[in-house]
Amino acid sequence: MGFLEVRITKIVCQNRKARHDYFILNEYEAGMVLVGTEVKSLRLGQANLKDSYANVRGGEVFLYNMHIGTYPFAAHGNHDPVRPRKLLLHKDEIKRLTGKVKEKGQTLIPLQVYFKEGKAKVTLALAKGKRKYDKRQAIRKRDEERELQQQKRNIKKLDKRIELFDNYIVVCFRSKQNARWITTACLHGGETASTGI
Repeated sequence: MGFLEVRITKIVCQNRKARHDYFILNEYEAGMVLVGTEVKSLRLGQANLKDSYANVRGGEVFLYNMHIGTYPFAAHGNHDPVRPRKLLLHKDEIKRLTGKVKEKGQTLIPLQVYFKEGKAKVTLALAKGKRKYDKRQAIRKRDEERELQQQKRNIKKLDKRIELFDNYIVVCFRSKQNARWITTACLHGGETASTGI
């Protein structure tokens, strides 16, 4: 790669639900074997990865159920929108994937399709399906993080004093709109009690 060479990537489509439904174990970049009208449709952004998956068959990797819309300006010889598409990977990667896919609960799913230096590529992920409680746990964790960030933003807006008495942490603060001080005292890891001053 030369000094002035710039790698340009244009994302065509993403599988947004994949990270919600699966644990991503490993990611691979693969080329795609496409016909001319498929490439032109991809450049127009007419692709969908919903319900698509990859599988190893006969020592080669194929992508199934990926929808690439027909090219509207083709006079004749348009492609089948959901045909199986061959993916280009190194032999050692294919051998590694063959062994991993045979393990229980692991599958290959596409995460995104993009153009890199003018060539269509797909990011393929070795993934393990999440169970219902895993999804709930991920949603709960995301909500807790969002709430914590919101509380941090709100605390930055407050004028506050923090003091330590014996085993109590006393936090005194007042908002910029309200001149009244509010005192919060809590035991280390204990319950909180608030009083207005």
